[in-house]
Amino acid sequence: MPAHIVMPSISAKPKIAATKGYGANVVFSGSTSVEREAVVEKVIAQTGARLVPPYDHPDIVLGQGTLGLELQEDARDIIAVAGGGFPSSLSPSSFPRRGESAAAEIGFRAEITNPKIPESKATRRPGLDAILAPCGGGGMLSGVALSCEGTGIRVFGCEPSFEGADDAKRGYESGTRVEAVSTLTIADGLRTPVGLVPWDIIYTRRLVSGFYSVSEEEIVSALRLIYERFKMVVEPSSAVPLAVALYNEEFREMVEREGGEDGWDVGVVLSGGNVSLEALGKLFAPKEEE
Repeated sequence: MPAHIVMPSISAKPKIAATKGYGANVVFSGSTSVEREAVVEKVIAQTGARLVPPYDHPDIVLGQGTLGLELQEDARDIIAVAGGGFPSSLSPSSFPRRGESAAAEIGFRAEITNPKIPESKATRRPGLDAILAPCGGGGMLSGVALSCEGTGIRVFGCEPSFEGADDAKRGYESGTRVEAVSTLTIADGLRTPVGLVPWDIIYTRRLVSGFYSVSEEEIVSALRLIYERFKMVVEPSSAVPLAVALYNEEFREMVEREGGEDGWDVGVVLSGGNVSLEALGKLFAPKEEE
């Protein structure tokens, strides 16, 4: 079955190469969602293909939202083990020993040191207090929000602020969805406006608690930390939620105010690795003094 993939001509070279490598026919468009949708309509008219939207469809939202379920489960297990407990899939009787050998059997390489868990958290089921996720078209963010409905976990959207790329934040705060975005933020995966289906989940149903945005410099700083400390290959869009956690003072003050001395356990979504070495070199190159 032939697949026709419409993407902006300025898309990351690795993304274009990978898409072609999978056997797809790549059709280029302009950089805005309006230009892209016009090319999509033309392709459909010429080929009779059926559109699979990148984010604005309930099935896409639900599929992307499964990462929220996995993140919650993994976080519960990590927090439980750190507090001296066991992963939810295992029973204490299965691991009578403590220390390095038991930790290895559970899946942890180092010895579990059982750090002290604040009393306020020790009395409740371990889990996240909040999740930070990037927002472009909103498919993944709204899916994660659905996965957290009824759990008490608060979900926040994260965007670049460059050239109006924070359309979801502005729309959320004004009560009106921003329908068009034109920006050349380095977080190229987040250059699209929020779709109608995600908007209903994000704003109308209020399953997203708010939005925060960060500068290009803060995104690069978070990206550098991921590469140098996490040893992970990600694109700038992926670093936006971490940048919010590290540098957005409004978010940090809110966590300090509402989390108190114990703070919050925050899940940070890193999604996307379409970046070229040439682009990374330019991002991390020393800035020339004017």
